[in-house]
Amino acid sequence: MRVIGGSAKGRRLATLRTLALRPTPDRVREALFNILGAKIVEARVLDLFAGSGAIGLEALSRGAREAVFVELHDPACRLIDKNLRACGLQERATVWRADVLDALPALKVRGETFDLIFLDPPYRTSLVEDALKHLGDGVLLAPEGLVVAEHFFKRELRERYGELRRVRMARFGDVALSFYRAAGSEAAG
Repeated sequence: MRVIGGSAKGRRLATLRTLALRPTPDRVREALFNILGAKIVEARVLDLFAGSGAIGLEALSRGAREAVFVELHDPACRLIDKNLRACGLQERATVWRADVLDALPALKVRGETFDLIFLDPPYRTSLVEDALKHLGDGVLLAPEGLVVAEHFFKRELRERYGELRRVRMARFGDVALSFYRAAGSEAAG
């Protein structure tokens, strides 16, 4: 696995084979960042269920102002730290070792907002829906912000979760990306 674009382009990312990590494939990350385009520049990014941190690292490499990584497993948090240091991006990142469903309310209390929220929970759980329900109040989303949920293509996600409405869906083999914006925001592009 490698960083695909930006200042750390080509840098290999360390991975853990001992955890049940399912990193977002390079081709899916490349397609995601092609869809996002220049919107990533100066964005605040929240990478939920961060695993190896590949999405947040890619965002930082492509000019995101800051990334917050939330990951429950300590070995994965250490891996994210290692990858951030290897790419020279640690100054613009924070790694939270926490359960995502506990971290979301804590981020709200702190008044945090993000331009891009990416979530990639384990496929065989209800965590994608649970996290989208927590995000559905729109409190963590900056104006014109975007939530992107990676999920197994056969898992049907709702069109709406509270204030969030799906504006786009893309499929890449067994992987699907569902894009959500707060009601009243412009379409995903």
